[in-house]
Amino acid sequence: MLKAGIIGYGTLGKSIAELIKGGQAGNIELKTVLVRRKTEFMEASQQTFGFTANEEEFFNGDLDIVIEAAGHQALQMYGEKALASGSHLIILSVGALGDTDFFENLKETAQKYNQQIFVPSAAIAGLDRIAAGALGEIEEITLITRKHPRSWAGTIAEEKVDLATLTEPVCIYEGNARESSRLFPQSVNVSAALSLAGVGFENTKVQVFADPTIQTNTHTIKAKGYFGETEISVSNVPYEQNPKSSPIVAMSVAKVLKNLTSPLVIGV
Repeated sequence: MLKAGIIGYGTLGKSIAELIKGGQAGNIELKTVLVRRKTEFMEASQQTFGFTANEEEFFNGDLDIVIEAAGHQALQMYGEKALASGSHLIILSVGALGDTDFFENLKETAQKYNQQIFVPSAAIAGLDRIAAGALGEIEEITLITRKHPRSWAGTIAEEKVDLATLTEPVCIYEGNARESSRLFPQSVNVSAALSLAGVGFENTKVQVFADPTIQTNTHTIKAKGYFGETEISVSNVPYEQNPKSSPIVAMSVAKVLKNLTSPLVIGV
C-alpha cells in the first residue's frame, strides 16, 4: 500500500480525500493533509487521516506520493521539497509550470532524487493521443475553453466585460498557453497540461469564452499533424461551491493513484 499526502483541503483536496477513503484510488492510504491553519479542521478529526500546518512534519512523514491541490503559490513553495523528501508529485496547478525556471528546477529535482512528476488529464481528455502525436510533427494545437460567467468571477474577465449582464458568448482572451495559464491560474490550467503534452506553451493557441448559454465547463482541443487530425470536446459539470473546477479533476487524480498500484493500466 502506498502512503499519500495532500497539500490543500479545499474543494479539490476534500474530493480527492473522499475518493481515496472510498477505495476508488486503488491501494492508497491517505496519511496526512497539509493545511495553512490546523485549527480550521479540528472538526474533521474523526477522519482516518491527520491534518498538519507544520510543513516539516508533513514532508518527514515518509510519504510515497504527494498531491498538490492548493494553487500555483503552494506548488512553487512545496513542489521541490516534496520531490526532495522522496515522494512522487501529482500536480494540479499545472499553469505554474509556465515559469520556465521553476519548471526546469522541478524536473532537475525529480531527476536528482529519482522521483516522478505526474500531470493528470484533469478537466480535459486526449492528452495521451496528443503526447503520442508529439513524437511526430504537430502543425497546430488550439484549446477553446467556455465557462458560464459565474466561473470567471474574481479573474481579469471582470475587467473586460460585465459578467452579470452577459446575454451571449464573449471571447475574453485569445493568445497562447503561457499567458493564459498566468492570467487564469485557477481556470485554464488545462492549457498548460496540453502544452506539456504537445508543442509547448508558446505554440499552443488558446481561446477563452464567458458563455451565459451553458451551465457546464467545456474544453475543446483541435490538433493537426503527422498523425492526422483530432478534435476532442468535453463538458464538465462544475462544483457548486467552486464553479472554476469540476469533480472530474479529483477523479483524474484518483485514476493516477489507481494506476500506481494496479496490475492493469489503461489509457496511458
